[in-house]
Amino acid sequence: MSTALLTVGAELAPLALPPISRATLALFAGASGDHNPIHIDLDNAQSAGFDDVFAQGMLSMAYLGRLLTGWVPQHDIRSFAVRFTAITPIHGQPTCTATVTAVEDGLATLALAVTLTDGTSTLLGTAVVAVPSEN
Repeated sequence: MSTALLTVGAELAPLALPPISRATLALFAGASGDHNPIHIDLDNAQSAGFDDVFAQGMLSMAYLGRLLTGWVPQHDIRSFAVRFTAITPIHGQPTCTATVTAVEDGLATLALAVTLTDGTSTLLGTAVVAVPSEN
């Protein structure tokens, strides 16, 4: 962990991801066990009123987890919560961001977001991570 990021307002380096492909959705369905056909079957998605399939919400949360574990070891994550605010369409290109909002008592609180290139926020959340003690 870079201690330079331990001030309120500091931002982690964004995690820019490639556009969501059908292969990504199928692979995540297999890995996560989320085989909801609305995410992998065009006919099913269209019968539900969507133009096409769209990403599983937990895929975006997994990407945010990747952003966090690129900064701190997994065992230092004390809490990680999100709310889904919009769908991530097929070919959407997400970017994950985190900003430090508080640092106290050995913990850093971060505001999290997943945003598409058009500015749509698809997921917002918070995380609390342990920070190294100053000796």
